[in-house]
Amino acid sequence: MIKSLSIKNYALIRELEMSPDSHLNIITGETGAGKSIMLGAVGLLLGSRSDSKVLLNDNEKCVVEGTFDISGYKLQTTFENEDIEFDNECVIRREISPAGKSRAFINDTPTTLPMLKRIGENLMDVHSQHESLQLGNNAYQLEVLDAFASHHSLLNSFEKAFHDYDRARKRLEQLEKKAAESTEDAEYKQFLLNELLEAGLDEINKEELKSELKVTENAEDIRQKLAQSIDMLDESEIAILQRLSEVKLLLSSLANYSTDLSQVSERIESASIELRDLTNEIQQIQENVDYDPERAQEIKEQIDLIHRLEKKHHVLTVEELIEIRNKLDEKLRTSMNLEDEVRKAKNEFSILEREMNSAGEKLSESRRLSALNFADEIEKIVRRIGIENGTIEILLRPSTPNKTGLDTVEILFSANKGVKAQELKEVASGGEFSRLIFAIKYLIANKTALPTIIFDEVETGVSGEVAIQMINMMKEMAKNHQIISISHLPQFAAGGDAHFFVYKDHSSERSVSKMKKLNTEERITEIAKMIGGEHPGNSAVESARELLRLS
Repeated sequence: MIKSLSIKNYALIRELEMSPDSHLNIITGETGAGKSIMLGAVGLLLGSRSDSKVLLNDNEKCVVEGTFDISGYKLQTTFENEDIEFDNECVIRREISPAGKSRAFINDTPTTLPMLKRIGENLMDVHSQHESLQLGNNAYQLEVLDAFASHHSLLNSFEKAFHDYDRARKRLEQLEKKAAESTEDAEYKQFLLNELLEAGLDEINKEELKSELKVTENAEDIRQKLAQSIDMLDESEIAILQRLSEVKLLLSSLANYSTDLSQVSERIESASIELRDLTNEIQQIQENVDYDPERAQEIKEQIDLIHRLEKKHHVLTVEELIEIRNKLDEKLRTSMNLEDEVRKAKNEFSILEREMNSAGEKLSESRRLSALNFADEIEKIVRRIGIENGTIEILLRPSTPNKTGLDTVEILFSANKGVKAQELKEVASGGEFSRLIFAIKYLIANKTALPTIIFDEVETGVSGEVAIQMINMMKEMAKNHQIISISHLPQFAAGGDAHFFVYKDHSSERSVSKMKKLNTEERITEIAKMIGGEHPGNSAVESARELLRLS
């Protein structure tokens, strides 16, 4: 409930403080005095948008602050989900600067307007002619029926079942999409993979192939020059190895004469050995060099294939082609695994769909059983508050599964005898709408944890006995809920546990709205004025006293 409300520099309000009673509060005042301006200020706490035009003084910021006791609202999880520190006393503040910049705070934590709305709708329910339009919303009508039915366990069971079903549905859709996308190009990927597999990439060294091709293509020239080299080294009459052997003999005979000659002799010996090894190696190379046109063609084709594959896959090396091949293989394996995943996901979805439908049918059955009682109860209440021929019908129709169940609900209403009940927006006037939603809130007040309820002239179009009935019903609601009712009827003014009076103060250069809580004598005077005008007679005063006694 609201413990205190503070409004500064808003519209006609310079500064206003209000500490409502925990039960029934009535706000009265002259037309234009600022009663409804308060609703605008309260709307800021509920996340309404605003700008600098609401400022009374253009050079000062507007501040609206409400302190709420939320100990009985079970909102801790909501606060935790919004990452706001929870306390049994919640302070909501809204500030609007002269430049029109708006800031919002919950327990001194900066917050956004959407978050403010989510929190605020759990704290206050503002019922005005405009707000009554929500009654025409099918989602709201379903919410109302569920509140009347009090089947919280069925709702919770369905919500869990639907959450699991919806999660499984989304996962199945994602897997099927991935599988479809994978299947679309699986054939092409398989073709690319086969092409790379057939290339035998793991056995290929491109540089070695190029080298082998050069040797094969120039085999005759290589063999001829190698043969000439061997001849010069070892086979001709003046072979290098023979001549070097002769030099070695000459120098070895001189080795004992000096260290230098000994070293030169050893080096000649080493050179001779090295040259003999080179000659043998050249002979081996010559023996292995052979012109093979088939092998040359094979190497050319292999190199051409590698070049084509590199160009096709936009890479420069065989190693990169191998990496692409491995990735293609992995993707195709994943595609095959996806088919298994899709089958498993379908089975899981089918099981959860059956469980969701089963929970939904139980919820729908409870709604069908409650709908007739709900319609009967509402009819009794609307007739009690002046719509004597009011009739209500509740239509339940199957809907696509959603978080609220398998149904859509439509409340049909007729205010006149002999007129068929129709959609609310088609048949209810503003006053009838207002009383209808009042009847609904009265009916479900003790079945749900309603927040503080603010009624704005809910008694439009009624008087006399009907007004007394409505205020008595409000007093019943106020036993367990905080009610704030803006009214122009003396019957309402007399019925409140607290009576606040809004008036215009013209004592300064600019008129401003003010509010005061009335004591008993002040209440008598104000109610008498509501009955008999600005200067009420004795009968009006006595009537006021009588109304207060009756209340």
